[in-house]
Amino acid sequence: MKHSGAHNALEQTMHLVFLLFGVVTIGFVLLISIYLIAAGLPAIREIGLVDFLFGKTWASTAAEPKFGILPFILTSIYGTAGAILIGVPVGFMTAVFLAKVAPRSLAGLVRPAVDLLAGIPSVVYGLVGMIILVPAIRTAFGLADGACLLAAIVVLAIMILPSIISVSETALNAVPKEYEEASLALGAAEIETYFRVSVPAAKSGIAASIVLGIGRAIGEAMAVMMVAGNVANMPSLFQSVRFLTTAVASEMSYSSGLQRQALFSIALVLFLFIMLINVTLNALLKRNKEK
Repeated sequence: MKHSGAHNALEQTMHLVFLLFGVVTIGFVLLISIYLIAAGLPAIREIGLVDFLFGKTWASTAAEPKFGILPFILTSIYGTAGAILIGVPVGFMTAVFLAKVAPRSLAGLVRPAVDLLAGIPSVVYGLVGMIILVPAIRTAFGLADGACLLAAIVVLAIMILPSIISVSETALNAVPKEYEEASLALGAAEIETYFRVSVPAAKSGIAASIVLGIGRAIGEAMAVMMVAGNVANMPSLFQSVRFLTTAVASEMSYSSGLQRQALFSIALVLFLFIMLINVTLNALLKRNKEK
């Protein structure tokens, strides 16, 4: 009886500890949300919501400043979409290869390389991109400057690979072996089994990896700033551009007054954008799970 009482007490204590950590996490999110709303709304009210979101000119230090962030929004959307289009297929196929196809010896060599990619700082990605990728794009396409949206897309695609590979591989390895054995026993080929049985069974984990990849791509600042040119142009594949994140990072150190408030407004837009993506993807996953 004493042992049972002690066990119940320990279980109650751990429940309280986990509840406390969960409440603290939610509290941090709420604090960030409240602060961004309080700091970002004044500039939006002064500039005007339509002029702020759909204005095509950003000239925060001009004699008559303009604070239109449509180029930043479109650049972030195009850059993230391009990185996902490149990174997701490569990361997904690599995860399937490591989890189901690769010999253990080869998988043991590739996994540390993937982990190493995850540990490389953003500034190193940006530096390598600036030294190797930007000149290569300039030479290949005959551009005056290779710092452009294409360079940012390639760098972001590489940066999201570790998240997609690691989480997708874990999800695939968690699929019960009985599923695959039953498929093989019914006469399906191994590759057919992997893609028609294992992948659908692990789709929630694979989708989670894509969400992590989107979050990493849309929230990256330093590496993008080093390879994208950081000029407030409307997005074009071979033109220097500025993302939402780099707009905040590049001007915050010397900003003041309305300019500083506008930068907080950009951070608020970015925050809401990420929240919208997460809510949408989670809703789609829940709908598919119910079906």
